[in-house]
This record gives sequence, structure tokens and C-alpha cells, in this order.
Amino acid sequence: MADLSLFDPNAAGNPKNNIFGLPFTEEDARVVLLPVPWEVTVSYRAGTSRSPEHILKASLQIDLYDKAYPGSWKQGYHMRLPEKKILLKSDYLRKEAELYIDYIAQGENITTNKFMSKTLKEVNEGGLFLNEWVYEQTSLLLEQGKLVGLVGGDHSTPLGFFRAMADKHPGYGILQIDAHCDLRNTYEGFVYSHASIMYNALEQIPGISKLVQVGIRDHCDEEWDYIQAHPDRIKTFFDKDIKESQYEGKPWKDIAAEIVSQLPDKVYLSFDIDGLDPKLCPNTGTPVFGGFEADQIIYLMKLVIGSGRNLIGFDLCEVGVSHNEWDENVGARLLYQLCHLMVTSNPL
Repeated sequence: MADLSLFDPNAAGNPKNNIFGLPFTEEDARVVLLPVPWEVTVSYRAGTSRSPEHILKASLQIDLYDKAYPGSWKQGYHMRLPEKKILLKSDYLRKEAELYIDYIAQGENITTNKFMSKTLKEVNEGGLFLNEWVYEQTSLLLEQGKLVGLVGGDHSTPLGFFRAMADKHPGYGILQIDAHCDLRNTYEGFVYSHASIMYNALEQIPGISKLVQVGIRDHCDEEWDYIQAHPDRIKTFFDKDIKESQYEGKPWKDIAAEIVSQLPDKVYLSFDIDGLDPKLCPNTGTPVFGGFEADQIIYLMKLVIGSGRNLIGFDLCEVGVSHNEWDENVGARLLYQLCHLMVTSNPL
């Protein structure tokens, strides 16, 4: 472990240190955060590929003391630097994807355009490349006994991590916090779209036993039909239904307990930040009015852990980049809480 004898947790965050100003190397840290700077298929607003570096900067403003988890940080939290080759590939393919999206937005048929057909093929191959890279990176970290969190990037990024988790924890469930179902069978022709992450997960990874979606408030007919066709594997808590229950007097404690009851023993949290109220993430890729306060989700996760279920991993995706660093500040503070929750759920 790192020598903390010279580290002052009350001082301002040192930019020469790592995430949250902590002095841990990857070797020393119990929790390792893998940044994935990728946003090739975003369909509305871009910027999330740069969020890991912005979250790192914003994290230096966080006071380390947490009354609920005093000293948890001493187990070691470390975030790798974003891989430049991944970011450069994302930037290149994003430009290609933008040309393609603009082309089909005009109602054009790509089968008559060899260039656009080639572009679509390139983007889909890029998604496959990313999935394999994430799988390799997370598998290696899990083999080393690390607790792993993924920091996106868009919400397509954790598919490889889902597969690595299925290798280590077959039968686990995903708790998805999101404004969107992400259950489309491709979107805009992109197989590995951010709008298809949960469809791909369920179709390609039999080791995922259950998907519990919370906060959904934007979906299409195809996604509704898919949910209806898989009642044993998908449970969706729509934002509208949650809000109406609250308006009629049902406390969040009871709603959260019902959500927890749907989860298997091993739980992976997939957190698209647009599941929150947009006031907390105004620059996320596809904001939708409604959503949660951050504290509601932290409370929900406390109930998950308090129930005896095991939080085995998480991702935090779609954090926007803003001129005043508000989105990144919220993202960094959520990330700190998620690290606490994971070490608490996996005691030494």
C-alpha cells in the first residue's frame, strides 16, 4: 500500500496526484478506474469523450472526509490516464459517423452510395475494436483482484466490461440508471450504438441474468416490445410511474426497496448520468426532463448494499463537458460515492 504518512487529507487536492488528489498508484489501489474516451455514435450532443480528463480535474475539489464512509479512500482509488489511441480513433470515427448521420438525415439510401456504405462498415468495426479493448483491459484488472469502475465516454463503452464481468460473476444483474432504455437493435445503422448497449448485452452475454432499468422516460415502440417480450429478464421502472407513486404518497424508501427486490445477489451498476434531473447534467448527450436527485440514487445503492447484495462493478457514462465545469463536478462527486459504495460492498 501507499505510504500515507506524508499525505494530508485536509489539504487542497494536489494536481500531481491522481483522482480526488489521492497519492495511489494503480498497483497500490484497490479500486481502479478505467477511462474510455469514446463517443463515436452519439446522436445529439458530443463532448463526453473528453469527460474523464475533466472529471479528474474537478475531482481535486472534493473534500475527502465522508461521514457515511470515513477513511474508505485509504483503500486506494486510482484512475488511469485516458488512452490517446482510443481518443484519436474516437475522434476520427466520430467525424465519419457525423457525415453518415447527416447523409441519412436527408432521407438518402446508403445502398446506392459506396462511400457511405464503407463509412458505416468502418464505424461498426470500430465499435467491435473498442469492445475487445475494454474486455481485455477489464479482464486483466479483475484477474489482478482489483475492483473496477469504468468512466465513459458514451454509454456504448461498457459492453466489453459486461462480458468480463460475466466471465467472473456468471448470473449477475445490471442495475441501469438512465433516461433511455438503450434496447434498440442498432440505431442509425450502428450496431454498437449508445442506444443499443443493453440490447447487445442481453443478446450477446447469457451470463447476465437480469436487467433492472430505473428512471426511463424516453423510448421507442421497438424497445417497449422488447421489454414486453422478456418479462423474466427485464424489469423497467419508468420515471412517470415512479413520480406518480410519489405524488400519491409512496415514499422513495418503499419504491427503492421494490427496485432492490428485483435484483440478483451480484449487481453491476450502469449509470448513465442523464438518469438524473438535467439541472445536474445539462450538457449530457441527450438530456430529458424528469429524472432523479443524485442523493436518491446514492440512497438506492445504499439499500442495494444493505440488502446483502454485492456491488461487483460500475460504469459512469455520458458526463458532459461544460464551460463552467458543473457537469464534471457532479460527475466527480458521484464517482467518489461509487468508489465508497464498492469498497463497502466488498470488505477486506
